[in-house]
Amino acid sequence: MSDSPLVSRFRNGFPSGYTAITTEGEETLDVGLDFGIHVVDEGETIRARDPKEAAWVLLQGDAQIELAGERVLVHRASLFDDRATTLHAGPDTSVTIAAKSRTEWAVVRVSNRRAFAPRVFRPEECEREHRGAGLVQGACEREVRLVFDRASRPRSSLVVGEVINYPGRWSSYPPHRHEQPEIYHYRFTRSEGWGHAELGDLVFKVHANDTIKILNGDDHAQVSAPGYGMYYLWIVRHLPGAPYTGFTFDPRHEWVLEPGEQGWEPER
Repeated sequence: MSDSPLVSRFRNGFPSGYTAITTEGEETLDVGLDFGIHVVDEGETIRARDPKEAAWVLLQGDAQIELAGERVLVHRASLFDDRATTLHAGPDTSVTIAAKSRTEWAVVRVSNRRAFAPRVFRPEECEREHRGAGLVQGACEREVRLVFDRASRPRSSLVVGEVINYPGRWSSYPPHRHEQPEIYHYRFTRSEGWGHAELGDLVFKVHANDTIKILNGDDHAQVSAPGYGMYYLWIVRHLPGAPYTGFTFDPRHEWVLEPGEQGWEPER
């Protein structure tokens, strides 16, 4: 148990099987989600049927998914160059995953009484948006990928997406906030890579396999060290009566969104 929003004890990687990172209902800093990494070894088949809603985001490898009588081959070689394949299932839905190579999945589960049809979101369905181009000398240019949100999965309790944070640049910028809890799970282009995660006035150094819990409407801007691309999976949990529909920028820094306001530039 830890009272820090940074979960950093898995920097050496994840073993075979499921490793829990957060648990719905935990005593401190509860984001209301079960989140963890499931490593499925080559040749292994797992069968899951959970009473909770579940999303399985493929991080690496090749597998065959069987869902609602459909069999789908999935593949991901790179978090940075390949968009996500995501399996999304409602409560009490059977899922079978047969690993064709060592596969790694980020798995999130949340209590949800609403039933809905399962779906595999393929990479071409993962929306890509380049944000920050032309702003503040390119300092916050990044790629944001949306897997699903309330518009595409209205009965879900989750919003799931990814960010590709370019080396030495900022994302989730200018600083923004929302009342719904969220987690970020990090990876880097090199094992020694790092970045910094802001939660309000607190700053945490983040490495590969770290997870940050975002609570209490804290601002949460991010930056990657120069030379290191930073990936993070982001997962927001809708609140009862207050679904996530977007965020609010810190008004003190909204000026950076104006292309004509590039900020101070040194003479060269």
